[in-house]
Amino acid sequence: MTKDKLIKNIQKTLSKGDVAITQPAGCKALSLYLFNPEVLEGPLSHDEAQAVVAEPAYWSFCWASGQALASYILQHPELVAGKNVLDFGAGSAIVAIAAAKAGANKAIACDIDPDALDAANANASLNNVEVVVSEDLEQCLGDIDVIVAADVLYDPENMPFLKRFKQAASLIILADSRVKNLGDEAYELQQVITCRTWPDLNEFEEFNQVRIYHAAGER
Repeated sequence: MTKDKLIKNIQKTLSKGDVAITQPAGCKALSLYLFNPEVLEGPLSHDEAQAVVAEPAYWSFCWASGQALASYILQHPELVAGKNVLDFGAGSAIVAIAAAKAGANKAIACDIDPDALDAANANASLNNVEVVVSEDLEQCLGDIDVIVAADVLYDPENMPFLKRFKQAASLIILADSRVKNLGDEAYELQQVITCRTWPDLNEFEEFNQVRIYHAAGER
């Protein structure tokens, strides 16, 4: 997957959009193709702003929770080493890439956005690891030991996944900066990490506090 393909993908919503190789401040061990803010020479046009809101290129930013979780996994490789790991809602796939770097038997980046899967392939190659990409969650859950997920609970409709994850894996590692009460006591807080989205979106400070949770699954 080439940089040119990613540029074409981001230009679906931003006509002058560009990507550049960068190391997120919260996980400098990994490199990613992310949105290049240097191309913005003023406010977005109305049409571009509407397009960005309607179809945001989530994969072109490395969100705080993704960086924090990737860094956490690199610091605790024993959690994923030799195991089949699913990165749910992968976006840039930084967490799947971290799992592969930490010695996972298989690292899968699962996302419903085909542009995110393009980014996952490109970013995996950039970091010299192999990541399997898929948009089919149910197919992915067939043989998984560990599920990792970062900032997937911003949509309340995703909350049922907390239960589904426990049914599908032996360990779930969750990072979230948006929801302070998960409503599921199986998910135990492990650590709070301060991190900022990269490139920086100047989000509210509360969204820069990433909570890392573990839950034991049923498999």
